[in-house]
Amino acid sequence: MAAYLAHMVVVLDTTRPRHPEKAHRPDAPAPPKPAWIRVKAPVSKGYADTARIMRDNGLHTVCEEAGCPNIGECWEKKHATFLIMGDVCTRACAFCNVKTGLPAALDPQEPAHVAEATAKLGLAHIVVTSVDRDDLADGGGAHFAAVIRAIRERCPTTTIEVLTPDFLRKPGALEVVVAAKPDVFNHNLETVPSLYLTVRPGARYFHSIRLLQRVKEIDPSMFTKSGIMVGLGEERNEVLQVMDDLRSADVDFLTIGQYLQPTRKHHAVERFVEPQEFEGLARIAYAKGFLMVASSPLTRSSHHAGEDFAKLRAARAAKYR
Repeated sequence: MAAYLAHMVVVLDTTRPRHPEKAHRPDAPAPPKPAWIRVKAPVSKGYADTARIMRDNGLHTVCEEAGCPNIGECWEKKHATFLIMGDVCTRACAFCNVKTGLPAALDPQEPAHVAEATAKLGLAHIVVTSVDRDDLADGGGAHFAAVIRAIRERCPTTTIEVLTPDFLRKPGALEVVVAAKPDVFNHNLETVPSLYLTVRPGARYFHSIRLLQRVKEIDPSMFTKSGIMVGLGEERNEVLQVMDDLRSADVDFLTIGQYLQPTRKHHAVERFVEPQEFEGLARIAYAKGFLMVASSPLTRSSHHAGEDFAKLRAARAAKYR
């Protein structure tokens, strides 16, 4: 029996509004989703096992908090993206379903819990991301580093990918994370610069480009990665310019996926991009010099991250053979 969901979201928290800053916004139109967006509902034993391990260790995942459409597929395989530093973000991006507000204090036991869950899930490759923590002096950079070190100690063969915030106005935070030696450093641009004020108002496009460039300056051997969503109202030439900007920062891996509107209070989907257009964008990105490109309607930053990391390493080895 296969039930299908177009998108899976949690609209309301049980104790307070999930997005208080969006409560009084007018509803945005929500066009019907095309057939290529639909995914299976999460009903497998693997999904239930992954959920239990997360709950037993008191952990959050971006899979749940952001309403990822791939959660059923990934959790069935016991793949999950850990969301550290709580489940409440200090920013209010127009596209994001993560709760906003004032976060709680950091949990000093969280690095150990993430490492334990990594071991229990048997992960060969782990993705660790976080909410934005503008309330912290270092934006959470030291906490990221502590999580990386804990995983290395508990699971020394597991490769580690971090998907970090921009650490805006947090001098030294990036350097602390890079010094902890993750295998992949990911920071998403999310959209084109002309849409930042409406889609990602708390961020600055060229700061994010510089962040990725700085990673390569500190450690040229570290893989870097970034991603954008399409369907927010961007123009094709703007997407191509983003590719050029990322290549100028020597970014290795680009992901491109369809924006899906979590609720009617979020930014509207301006259009659904057809699979053939994603394939065309991938060809262009490879021609511009990316080592690895994932481009499809359901592509997300950490979808198939382990398999893609293996391909990324192979692509670099082939390039310098």
